[in-house]
Amino acid sequence: MPALAINGGEKTREEGWPSWPPDDPGFLANLKAVLESGIWGVSGEWTGRATDMMCEHHGARFGVPVSAGTTALEVALRAVGVTPGHEVIVPPYTFVATATSVVAAGAVPVFVDIDARTFNIDPRKIEEAITERTQAITAVHIGGSPADMDPIMEIAREHDLAVIEDCAQAHGAIYKGRKIGAIGDVGAFSFQSSKNVTAGEGGMVLTDDPDIYSRAWSIVNVGRVPEGGWYDHRVMGWNYRMTQFQGALICRCMELLPAHFELRARNGDYLRERLEDVEGVELQELTAPDNVSAFHLYIFKYAAEAFDGLERDRFLHAMAAEGIPCSRGYNPLYREGVFADRVHLDEFPFCPPYYEGEVDYSRVSCPACEHICDEGGFWMSQRTGLADEQAMDDIVDAMIKIQENLGELSEEGGGSE
Repeated sequence: MPALAINGGEKTREEGWPSWPPDDPGFLANLKAVLESGIWGVSGEWTGRATDMMCEHHGARFGVPVSAGTTALEVALRAVGVTPGHEVIVPPYTFVATATSVVAAGAVPVFVDIDARTFNIDPRKIEEAITERTQAITAVHIGGSPADMDPIMEIAREHDLAVIEDCAQAHGAIYKGRKIGAIGDVGAFSFQSSKNVTAGEGGMVLTDDPDIYSRAWSIVNVGRVPEGGWYDHRVMGWNYRMTQFQGALICRCMELLPAHFELRARNGDYLRERLEDVEGVELQELTAPDNVSAFHLYIFKYAAEAFDGLERDRFLHAMAAEGIPCSRGYNPLYREGVFADRVHLDEFPFCPPYYEGEVDYSRVSCPACEHICDEGGFWMSQRTGLADEQAMDDIVDAMIKIQENLGELSEEGGGSE
């Protein structure tokens, strides 16, 4: 009788996982209030409420609500002065929008490898990527775990560069006692369906800098300026505004966030402790001991040698069969067709007269990122952390079960789906 569920054995976890978004009556109440107000777009109150809540929670002076997290990144880049001909340093282990937003702003992304322990951009490798064309650094708080902001800010100030925090996965995350989002020059947040604060879509730009705020506000509001009239358009802008319905959903999510944040963090701490029982699997490390991750993702390091050489993807198939859904995660962004296809590199913004450098992403090598993507990493989603302590035990017990029954996976045909 096989032990592993992938071979017909009993599953480790029969129970499902928490749903997302949560089933909460507050969402419907807020949406009803917007609907009945008759003000669904500009001049409504809910986007302002959502902005105030985000600013207060993250310790930022100013906020600009926008239509999507990708929009927030592009607006942030434009607001700090990124223009055609510039370069922006980004990590390759992140969602594609971190890099394509740079292209949308007319600049060229330059990929810098991650730290294999933290999965965040490696500050030790940033300086060697800086050129006379570099205008900004995008620091992604990957999975909700804060990037190492102190050395990043030190490098940026030394070279007169702007720092954009990509906070799409990190609502409420804490770096050395400070909430992320206003540590750099500007922070960009997402409220896409999977995010810890969601409105289905939406985004927000946070900053402490009044000039960055004014430029961001103008870009989002079709070129108006905060101090100007309604038909006074002084800046080249677009309509990137958020609807009142999105604002209403964000307001309720922000009310729920403290309890959700605490639960995800508590489960993350317990999971880290339990993983001491499993050789070859660890949670991503924090960039500082007192950091607190938002745990949008529970990102793991996987060492095949501790599983008799079992490939990561076969391990994940076995975990799924045990009732523990996992994902292999990202590909290195420079391998994605939008960057790997030479055809695109003959177009704006990569071609003369816009850009004086040379771009060939086929020659980019980020070994730490490639190892994590190809064989050494996997993750579970944020709703995993909204379950109970028993669920965390089930995750670890499934790993131990696989490790103790590797013979079933090495047999001819064993572990097939």
